[in-house]
Amino acid sequence: MKSKVSKTMWLVSALAVMALFLGACGVQLPEQEAADGQQSTAAAGGDLRGKRIALIMEFNTGTFSQQYVQGVEEEVKKFGGTLTKFVADNDKAKMASLVESAVNQHFDAILTDHGDALLEPGLKKAVERGIPVVVFDAAVNVPGATVLSQDDQKMAELTLEQMKKDLNGKGKIVKIWVAGFAPMERRQQSYAKFMEENPGIEEIASFGSAQNPALDTQAKMEAVLKQYPKGEITAVWAAWDEFAKGAARAIQQAGRDEIKVYGIDMSDEDLQMIQDPANPWAASAAVDPTDIGRVQVRYAYQKLHGDEPEANVVLEPVYVHRDSLPDQQISTAELSQYVEGWGQSAQGKKDWMAEYEVSK
Repeated sequence: MKSKVSKTMWLVSALAVMALFLGACGVQLPEQEAADGQQSTAAAGGDLRGKRIALIMEFNTGTFSQQYVQGVEEEVKKFGGTLTKFVADNDKAKMASLVESAVNQHFDAILTDHGDALLEPGLKKAVERGIPVVVFDAAVNVPGATVLSQDDQKMAELTLEQMKKDLNGKGKIVKIWVAGFAPMERRQQSYAKFMEENPGIEEIASFGSAQNPALDTQAKMEAVLKQYPKGEITAVWAAWDEFAKGAARAIQQAGRDEIKVYGIDMSDEDLQMIQDPANPWAASAAVDPTDIGRVQVRYAYQKLHGDEPEANVVLEPVYVHRDSLPDQQISTAELSQYVEGWGQSAQGKKDWMAEYEVSK
């Protein structure tokens, strides 16, 4: 009996050693081949339905953010996934904590909206664990993550050049912006260059806050209007549509129709204001916020499919001026009929994604 047990133990040990040897030489056993086959099928895509997607936002303020979220929701639903949204209420440290939490909850993909370098440790952890990461509008450096951004410098240039044209190169302006946000910092770079090259345009006031931005801007703009009576302000340049809304309301209520507002970003609410001939907001440069959400999701699903998308994706803006719009009120969904390049972006689409569009 003892001899049989010894022989059996010897045979088991020999088989184990053989398996280790074959594995080291790159030879696969049948069980390993089956497991690797399943893994390679998953890497190549397979059925991507049922994925859990986390969207982590620094803030969810204003109609731009609402339409962006709408785009994310629509595209995740198209792929048959489920979306969970987390909002940090303008608290960057809280946002970083939410990213860590999403990693620990084993979401299949993580999307972020705004934020800064505080997100990097959590995003790196996600990448290391094989969780696809797609960042929007944040200056982060995380190898393996895809970062989406609008061409913020171009948007600033488009609005500043139109303002210069309307002012004939001379005038006194108010700038509304706030530091600490990657897109606004990039827009500020174009603004600084523009002001240096156009000495005939003078900045007489500058302010901005990300907390209740439209209401805060309206209150501060009202104070500036009292400080500078009619004829002393020519235009307002706003680095964010929430700022433009607040400034336009203050100017319109004060009856200061000599002042024009030039903004960045676009939502349905913004478009209504720009279309109103009595409103001082004359123009804006923007990317369709709903499209931004859709494109971000597509890149996440590319990664889930096993594709290797580019690390940096730039979304091209368009310029929307009141003169190009119809008399009747329209929404951003109809804007493509009047402004070339608006909406319905195919950016990030792959041929294999057609399967999910048909089965929607």
